[in-house]
Amino acid sequence: MLILLSVGCSIATQKELVSLSHGIDQSAGNVSTYIITTSNATYHLEKEGGGLSSMIDKDGIDWIGFTNEKGSGWKGEYRGFPNAIHKQDGNYFHAMNAGTDVSTSVVEIETKQHVRITFTSGNGKWQGQWDFYPKRLDFTMSKVSAGYHYWIQYEGVPGGKMDKTDFWFASKNPTPQPINEPFLGDLPSPEWIAFGDKEQSRMLYLLHHEDDEYPDNYVSRPYMTVFGFGRSNKEKFLDTPQTFSIGFVESTEYAKVEEAVKKVLH
Repeated sequence: MLILLSVGCSIATQKELVSLSHGIDQSAGNVSTYIITTSNATYHLEKEGGGLSSMIDKDGIDWIGFTNEKGSGWKGEYRGFPNAIHKQDGNYFHAMNAGTDVSTSVVEIETKQHVRITFTSGNGKWQGQWDFYPKRLDFTMSKVSAGYHYWIQYEGVPGGKMDKTDFWFASKNPTPQPINEPFLGDLPSPEWIAFGDKEQSRMLYLLHHEDDEYPDNYVSRPYMTVFGFGRSNKEKFLDTPQTFSIGFVESTEYAKVEEAVKKVLH
């Protein structure tokens, strides 16, 4: 179980359901991050690459576990969210590792209910909009480079470590599946998947706001999940602006997770 200690992290009060500060993600290799603290999570959004380096639950457990150590592969440098643009007109919106290209960012909204940070790729052709709310975040690929494609991925560690106690279920199947059980196909509408750990009382869900007929494949790796909306093997399918949500649900029951996910769309 991985416990993350962070520098510069602010604590949200009952009135300040979303707060923004700036600091260092020590576990990720001392990278500079926006730190967004909400009612049920703390997010570290790496400032140069434009992707999450950590997503920490209320118990201090990081469900991503990124590190910028070159050569760490599945054990760290590949992890993150949304890891969207890979060898497609650049490498963007991934916490900065040896293969990530630099983006710029601007804070556009900062209130007690909503923080918005927008990243623009170094080549100016991609734009990713981050909207943080009290119980979730939305990532919108708001600008897509003409003629190119992307995917939206969760590459991380449910419950802080990839092991046999981890599982998933999705809009396709309400039955919990072992973490090493793949899913190959298109998730039915509304497209969502959730990851959990039998030793934890919560789950992490990912939701695609728009329905499509593209593959949403999941495969496991020895040290992390590899789930992608609009992904099949190394092929990317998404080519228009679309929105995706990720957040914690304080339950491992399918009905409660499904209810929470569907509320996002209403």
